[in-house]
Amino acid sequence: MIHYHCADISGERFLELAGHHLLVSFAYPRRVRDSHDIAQTVCLDCGAFTVWQKGVVMDWNKYYAWVDEFLAWPTTWAIIPDVINGGEDANNALLAAWPHEEQGAPVWHLDESVDRLLKLIDGGWPKVCLGSAGEYAKINSDSWLKRMFIVFNKVDKTFQRMPWLHGLRMQGIACAENFPFASVDSADIARNNHLKHHTVKKMAERWDKQQPRFPWHQRLEQQEFSDFLIT
Repeated sequence: MIHYHCADISGERFLELAGHHLLVSFAYPRRVRDSHDIAQTVCLDCGAFTVWQKGVVMDWNKYYAWVDEFLAWPTTWAIIPDVINGGEDANNALLAAWPHEEQGAPVWHLDESVDRLLKLIDGGWPKVCLGSAGEYAKINSDSWLKRMFIVFNKVDKTFQRMPWLHGLRMQGIACAENFPFASVDSADIARNNHLKHHTVKKMAERWDKQQPRFPWHQRLEQQEFSDFLIT
């Protein structure tokens, strides 16, 4: 599993990420060129989570133009814009508007139908991202875990090999619950490298060593107590 670390780090500490995999958000793009100088691979993030948090409206044409230059690197890929809590129709419309074909990865949200996820995987996209939203917005909550078990059980049953799934903001939980992601991302290093006894290099090495066990074993999909009541 590849760990994409947020590249928004100030000063020389950023250089300690050399040789790792980096994520650069369109919302915080200052390290995009530097990342292409030192990283193994780069993931370009559309910043939809920041857009959702701040309640702003984004002109996605500016994002399309921004990623165009950097997709010249064959090791760089981009997350296709999405609308958190926007529904399947709005997100399908953004997929249709994406101009860079298979160099982008669509986002499937946990509150959308699993059928949509299976269609995205089967539709020729090399990578598909999983994002938390709706009643499953809080990562590692009981409802979130239950939903994730359902998702991976279904994907495992449907496809002969586990496809490339990328967990948005799911680095920590991916290893804790052995979710078989091909890649995950996190802003942990960018946010916490200033803390005592923390260095960028040591944090990146610690995270990169953490890997889920393969293959996926079907997990019990917990049912609500009310499902067992006789009415």
